Amino acid sequence: MRAQQRLQQLVREVARRRIAPAAADHRPGDEVPSELFALLAELDLLGLPFPAEDGGGDQPGTVVCDVLAELSQAFLPVGLGAAAHLVGAAVVAAHAQPELRAAVLPRLVAGEWLASFGFPPDVHRAPTAVDQLRADHDGGHYVLEGVATGVAHAGMADCFVLFCTTTQDGADPLIALLVPADTVGLGRPRSGSDPTSPVSAVRCSQVRIPVDHRLGVPQDGEEVAVEACDASRVGVAACAVGLARAALQIAITCVRDHRATVEAAYESAAADGVAELATAVEAADALCQRAAAARDAGRDASLLAAMASLAATDTAARVAESAGRLASVAGWHDARPVARYRQEATALQRVEGVHRAQVSHIAGQLVGERGRRADTCRRL
Repeated sequence: MRAQQRLQQLVREVARRRIAPAAADHRPGDEVPSELFALLAELDLLGLPFPAEDGGGDQPGTVVCDVLAELSQAFLPVGLGAAAHLVGAAVVAAHAQPELRAAVLPRLVAGEWLASFGFPPDVHRAPTAVDQLRADHDGGHYVLEGVATGVAHAGMADCFVLFCTTTQDGADPLIALLVPADTVGLGRPRSGSDPTSPVSAVRCSQVRIPVDHRLGVPQDGEEVAVEACDASRVGVAACAVGLARAALQIAITCVRDHRATVEAAYESAAADGVAELATAVEAADALCQRAAAARDAGRDASLLAAMASLAATDTAARVAESAGRLASVAGWHDARPVARYRQEATALQRVEGVHRAQVSHIAGQLVGERGRRADTCRRL
């Protein structure tokens, strides 16, 4: 326990001294400075949950969530990038063939390579070249064509875990592939219309990937996708908690340091409002921790993961919006971080309809429509 506390204190200090200043200079659409991920690798944070025999830190998911929240409180894209890397590396660790695992996993755990994770397609939508990635079997290779969406730090990653549909025995199963970033035909990134979005897309044009880069067997592709999505949801929830805490701190400071001005505008209810926001943030964190603990214990955490992601992203948006209003009333000296928090919180909710996807997934779990599970795991 003391070692975990020391780790969290170290991350908090590094986030404050090294990461937060970079956030202040960041502009929407800019790539995250690569030296920040090199810093995470230097601190052994990019292999945190993996067992010691794989070179990892052997830390439980609950501690990983605390670390992601600290990173995101300083600079959300760094937390999200680390979360995406951990999901991609976890899929490699669990499902890569032995030779591929031995060649790639040590580099991922050490942070020599940065992994990214592209969200599975919605298998209920009609496939098109615009929004679906296909992998056609050609001898000893898969040939990828289409677009992989929802890819974090696409311009910086050394490899991607991408989910594609393929054709086998008259069906169209979902498969996962490890795609090196320097593969011929892989174009990256393709920015979205919103430069504040934490993810982008990569286009694949006749990208040839060896069959032995498949992660798992075709029959298990959807289960691999669900497993990855559950892990991603918990990670995103932790990042959203960190963002909410950053915005909450501004709200608290505005009410504390400009109390007369703020309370005159809000009829003395501002402090009560901040108390409610703080309670919501802690509730979201508790749900995130509960989902992580369930995964640590090997239990099915799909429902809790979706709830945590929904609660945390909604809370981050609510707190950021309230902080923005309070900062405006108080005449906050620097509007840039407030504006960034609002943009980032909105983007977290908006990425490929995350709110609708989480609600649909939760509803499917509660009413017993488990057949919808893989379909609604897409996008965070």
